[in-house]
Amino acid sequence: MNKRQFLQSMGIGGLALLQPQLGCAAVPVPKAAVQHRIWVTPKPEDKPAELQERYKAFKEAGIGVVYIEADSPAHFKAVKEAGMEAHRWFWTMNRVDEALMKAHPEYYSQNRKGESCVDHPPYVNHYRFLCPNTDGVIPFLQSQAEEVLSKDYVDGLQLDFIRFVDVILPVSLWKKHNIDQSQELPEYDYCYCPNCREKYKALYGRDPKDFPHPDQIPSWRKFRYDSITRVVTAMSEVTKRHRKPLTAAVFPTPEVAKRIVRQDWANWPLDAVCPMIYHGFYDETVPWIGDAVAEGVQALHGRFPLYAGLFLPSFKGSEEDLRKGVQLALQQGAAGVSIFGKVTPEVLKVLRETRG
Repeated sequence: MNKRQFLQSMGIGGLALLQPQLGCAAVPVPKAAVQHRIWVTPKPEDKPAELQERYKAFKEAGIGVVYIEADSPAHFKAVKEAGMEAHRWFWTMNRVDEALMKAHPEYYSQNRKGESCVDHPPYVNHYRFLCPNTDGVIPFLQSQAEEVLSKDYVDGLQLDFIRFVDVILPVSLWKKHNIDQSQELPEYDYCYCPNCREKYKALYGRDPKDFPHPDQIPSWRKFRYDSITRVVTAMSEVTKRHRKPLTAAVFPTPEVAKRIVRQDWANWPLDAVCPMIYHGFYDETVPWIGDAVAEGVQALHGRFPLYAGLFLPSFKGSEEDLRKGVQLALQQGAAGVSIFGKVTPEVLKVLRETRG
C-alpha cells in the first residue's frame, strides 16, 4: 500500500540554509535559495516520455528534490535527467510485511492493553508498527537502508512513519473512525511491550503499566521520544557512510508531534525536515500554516532547513489559498514547500510564481 492509498483509507479524500533564532522575528530564506520538494508514488502505467515531460515541468516550477515511494529506476532516472535530486521515500516503523510478522512477531509494538499490532492493528489494517526498543529492529531497518542507498541512482533517504502509533488522531478523523479521543485511550497508546517496560524500569525503577495516568508521567513520554530518536540516529549512521542526505516527513509542529506520535524531530540528526502541515486534518485554516512553520523554524535554531509539507486536497482546488499557504510558509522561514497530492498546471504555476 502506498501513502496515497493509506491517506484515503484513513478518511482524507536538504544543505543548511539561514533560519531565524528562537525568539526572533521570522527571517525569510532569500528567494534565490528557495527550493521546493514533492512526494510522488510511481504507477506501473507511467511511460518514460510522460515522466520526462512531467519532471521537466517540476524542475521549471522550482522543485529541486523528489521523494519517490518505490524503487522505480525509470522514475529515478527521469528525475535526475531533469536536473533534480531523487530520494527514496522510506516507510520506517510502519511495516506491513507478512513475512516479517510471521518470522519476528516480537518486533511489533504493543498497546497498553498488551495487544500487538500483528493481531490488533489500530485504526486500519495496515497500521503495523515496529517497536524501537526490541533487539533486531534497528539492525533490520539499517540493513534495508543499506540496500536502498547502495544504488547509485538514489541520492538520499527520507524517513516516513518514523514514530509511534497516533495515540490521538487529528480531530477531523474522529468521526471517520467513530471515536472520541479527548483523552489517551489504552488501545491506541504504544508501546508497552516487555522490552519497553523493562528498559524504562531499568532507568526509572517503575513499570509504566502501573501508572494510573501514564499520559501525565513526563519521564515515560521522554523515554518514547528518545526511543524514536535512537532509530533516527542509527539511520543517520547509514546515510553518512554513503555520504547521502537524510530527511524525514514528520508531524506538523514540535508540540503536536511530541503529543500525539512521540516525535522529538527538532532534535534529530537530519539534513532537512518536512513537517506535514496538513491544515485540513486539524480543522485549521490556511493561516495556521504560517504558525506551524514559525514554531518549527524557531525550534530548529538553524541546524537544518524546514520544508513545509502541504496536502493539496486540503486547499480544495483554490489556487489563491495554495498561493497564500506557500507565501506564509516562506515568510516564516521555510526553505520551500513539499507538496503531496495531484499536481496540476495551476499548482506548478503557484510554485513557480511564489519562488520568484
